[in-house]
Amino acid sequence: MKITLSVIKADIGSIGGHLTPSRHLVETVKSHLDSQGRGIVIDHYVSHTGDDVAILMTHTAGTGDEDVHKLAWGAFLAGTRVAKEQGLYGAGQDLLKEAFSGNVRGMGPAVAEMEFEERPNEPFLFFAADKTDPGAYNLPLYLAFADPMTTPGLLLSPELAKGFRFVIMDVNYTEGDRIIELNAPEDLYLIATLLRDPERYVVESVWSRATDEIAAVASTTRLHNIAGKYVGKDDPVMLVRAQKHFPATGEILAPYATGHFVAGGMRGSHNMPLMPVPLNSSISYFDGPPVVSCAAFCVHEGKLTEAVDTFAHPFWDTVRDDVAKKAMEMRRQGFFGAAMLPMTELEYTGIMQTLEALDERFTVRD
Repeated sequence: MKITLSVIKADIGSIGGHLTPSRHLVETVKSHLDSQGRGIVIDHYVSHTGDDVAILMTHTAGTGDEDVHKLAWGAFLAGTRVAKEQGLYGAGQDLLKEAFSGNVRGMGPAVAEMEFEERPNEPFLFFAADKTDPGAYNLPLYLAFADPMTTPGLLLSPELAKGFRFVIMDVNYTEGDRIIELNAPEDLYLIATLLRDPERYVVESVWSRATDEIAAVASTTRLHNIAGKYVGKDDPVMLVRAQKHFPATGEILAPYATGHFVAGGMRGSHNMPLMPVPLNSSISYFDGPPVVSCAAFCVHEGKLTEAVDTFAHPFWDTVRDDVAKKAMEMRRQGFFGAAMLPMTELEYTGIMQTLEALDERFTVRD
């Protein structure tokens, strides 16, 4: 059976600032899907990570289907109405366009979708991040699909040993989808050259070279490219298939023990370590730290099992302690140097107006 997984995420309102959506908001989104999704989707799952609500849907309509995207858009509009009624902060923040135009790409919400022939047992992982951008997944994907130090399956499995194809997007290019396809392991250094700049080059998808099946797909939306100004961080989502011709679940999760530094945190303008957190966690310290959650599923004939919270295991408590220490250490630098993002990322914020005003006050000494 050919199945499509679609995950669409948006920040549509939060309690106490950029912390967490209200229960009523989340329940409204669920109710809309329950009542309006019949005949459109087979199954769905709703969760939140920080202040972002994510809708995972299974169906047979393929990627970019208008009815599926319209269903999610309608659910977000219903949730936004609740956010406004409750006076939540940032009501409808990620809904940057007023009229639905066929699908939600380019309208604000983050989107990740994959279509594939369902295996007899089909495990996959659904990642959702808050207070960071799509480049946050660059390092974990590189390590999981190209590094045998992380994924021994690249040495031990004949299928994995054939490598993976990385589709990488230049997200600074706004005239269309500017992409490049590179193969691991032959192009390993070229892949690393691009992925080291996660604000510009982002992994869009990964494909098995043994079977030519899709292995992973991530959202690549940059909100400032749509709005032309800072309107919040992009808060990406990702789907990753596991086992058999793909890395094992544990190999896919292992890179998140690093707590690598990503763009985000307060006002989306800082470098902070990424913390793996349980499902439906809120935001706290310094509008962060940037967080990522992961729900594991199996899907059979389009029906989802219950979600397994992969980062709720006691192992990750130690990781969270380490990430907290890294976050506090970086924050000791305040605004200085590497603690803040480079000017290419800050050009969508108010600091540019300050710099323009100061420029007129500079003089050239004789």
